[in-house]
Amino acid sequence: MTGGGPQPRLVYERWTDPIAGDVLGLADIDVVKLELSASDEQNWAALESAHGYQVATRTDTASVSGGAQWLAGPELISRCENLLAVCSAGAGYDVIDVESCTRAGVAVCNNSGPGAEAVAEHALGFMLDLAKKITVSDRTLRAGPLQDRLALRGTQLLGKTLGVIGLGAIGSRLVELCAPFGMEVLVFDPYLDEVAAAGRGVTRVALAELVRRSDFVQVTCPLTAETADLIGRAEFAAMKPTAYFITTARGPVHDESALLDALRSGGIAGAGLDVFHTEPPRADDPLLQMANVVASPHTAGITVEAARDIAVATATQWTTIFGGQLPPRLLNPDVWPRYCERFHDVFGFRPNAEPDPAELDPNRR
Repeated sequence: MTGGGPQPRLVYERWTDPIAGDVLGLADIDVVKLELSASDEQNWAALESAHGYQVATRTDTASVSGGAQWLAGPELISRCENLLAVCSAGAGYDVIDVESCTRAGVAVCNNSGPGAEAVAEHALGFMLDLAKKITVSDRTLRAGPLQDRLALRGTQLLGKTLGVIGLGAIGSRLVELCAPFGMEVLVFDPYLDEVAAAGRGVTRVALAELVRRSDFVQVTCPLTAETADLIGRAEFAAMKPTAYFITTARGPVHDESALLDALRSGGIAGAGLDVFHTEPPRADDPLLQMANVVASPHTAGITVEAARDIAVATATQWTTIFGGQLPPRLLNPDVWPRYCERFHDVFGFRPNAEPDPAELDPNRR
């Protein structure tokens, strides 16, 4: 830090790996842990004095008694007047109200990129599991004597059509992983232009065409106002009866009731789900009762390697922010002029960079 201002204070709920603390320990930053089990008074005192908040991103935070108040919603943003920046640990940032932050002059950042490999591999794993009926076969063998192994006949990925909804870091890596299978790749992404699509060997199409033609529909976009309820009854009805629906995004991007009906009726062949509307899902969730569903509890991005990479990227981004540099994953570049003014008022110097709109993609994941 320069300019003779106060020591920056960063409040965090948890790190994906302890190495984040080691990285931040080398910087002149006061790091305070937010204890969800502590008193509200104690936590509010920490947050109201914070300049940065590594937001609580656990999917069960809102289910903890009063836990929703620690998400970066309008109330928290208006109450914490010293906040300059709010960051999420992973690519998803639906726990942050970006509009409220922008109005308040608060920068919003995510950490797209470091966990992309883990999630993309998980998505490919779902594809292989469903196509080869691996989980179905395992359940059948464990249930008793095998009657007819031909009933477990699967399909191949070779030459099939992959439809990717949201070609951010995860979607892009998934396309690379699927290259050996010689798949035709269709992409629905309003932020992707024809030149970029051609460079990645994919074809841009409308959502309606993607769901109609794809053998695997993969959702890898973030949850935003644009993507909420993006996949509904019309989209599931348009899919092939032999097609599979897979999501590693966020539950509210698709209509769970419509998905359940499509699975029950044979409208689609199966689904691979890492995310649900309610997380963790109830044991009696009807989707979990379907034999043609393979599920995981929002663990696609949880690997040893990804946890470490995200922690390092998260901590490094905070040192960049408090060092007066442009954060590498700024999601609301329109905030920059006001953010710089507020930063100067607190620390006595202005950030020395300007965001390049061409390099900032609000839809990246």
